[in-house]
Amino acid sequence: MPKKKIQKVYDALIEGAYQGLSDGELHNYVFEQCPKATSKRLVRAALLALSDPNVQDRNVLNVIYALAIKHRLDGGPDTDEDEE
Repeated sequence: MPKKKIQKVYDALIEGAYQGLSDGELHNYVFEQCPKATSKRLVRAALLALSDPNVQDRNVLNVIYALAIKHRLDGGPDTDEDEE
């Protein structure tokens, strides 16, 4: 079971992707819903979504995958508090 903080980011990520948001719009949506989210949590939530058998929409998976790669390579503003 994912940690509560990652689960909240996951829920926002899935919701935004199913609404048709992508890239910057999806990023902004997730961070509006979860203001304390970090790039590390976003990537972890995206990996959860990619491995979730209930998420079967190819477009949603592609959008989440692209956002995860962007944030993983970006090395965005991570914090050590994610190491919990």
